Amino acid sequence: MTVKVVTDSTSDIPDQLVRELGITVVSTYVVFGNKSYRDRIDITEDELYEKLVHDTVSPTTSIPSPQDFADVYNKLADETDEIISIHVTSKESGVYNSALLGKELVNKKCNIEVIDSLSLAMSCGILAIAAAKEARAGASLERVAEVVRQSIPRMHLLMVLDTLKYVVRGGRLGKPYGLLGSVLKVKPLLTLRDGKLVLAGVARTRAKAIKRLYDFVEGFPQVSEIAVSYTTGSEEAEALAEQIKADFPDIPLYLTRIGPVLGTHAGPGAMGVAVRETGSE
Repeated sequence: MTVKVVTDSTSDIPDQLVRELGITVVSTYVVFGNKSYRDRIDITEDELYEKLVHDTVSPTTSIPSPQDFADVYNKLADETDEIISIHVTSKESGVYNSALLGKELVNKKCNIEVIDSLSLAMSCGILAIAAAKEARAGASLERVAEVVRQSIPRMHLLMVLDTLKYVVRGGRLGKPYGLLGSVLKVKPLLTLRDGKLVLAGVARTRAKAIKRLYDFVEGFPQVSEIAVSYTTGSEEAEALAEQIKADFPDIPLYLTRIGPVLGTHAGPGAMGVAVRETGSE
């Protein structure tokens, strides 16, 4: 039987690719007051960013319950006896731990491998895509998991935020960072270090920040996949993607929209690049 691939909605994999590769996406949640919205199901990206700017209630985010995962695993267990479940870094979210608990609730015979990507957004999404491609080629669960684990240290992410307001409000960075952004009026750049979100530097202008994203990708001599993601400002993201594609014409490049849950923390005007370095699996 073919290995089934599961991820969560923070991976930001384009819907068309999800369908083509048969990836199952478990929704995370955005919460405004007492109203909970499933990421991309009950609330779209445009609706989230509109509410984020104009709503008087500051949103929070919530993870899928263990039962949410168990329900997905039980359903897939009707089609396969091997599942790999790849999720947003456990250093910034409880999704991975919830998936582990969900695995214990499964009441059907199925071998389930839950993996902490130590990544987020399309840095995690690229891992799920790689897993799905291996699975479609007929690889075993052991082989698929090996490819993912060997790729984790070769995943790299850099994001520029228009403001640190939202990421500080969501608790992903401390308040002193928020003061840095508001006082100096700079564009902060964030990266992942051992699965933890950290400040990678600042740029004086948005143009210089986007140039930093381009230079980041160019700094890798060999890459196998690239993603450009954005919250708002599709034209800037498309221009950056075209510029990168011109330099890496034979490398798969995904242009994706950052979804409501991650967008709650990133805020409008955020943009990022993810790179998977070439290596031997």
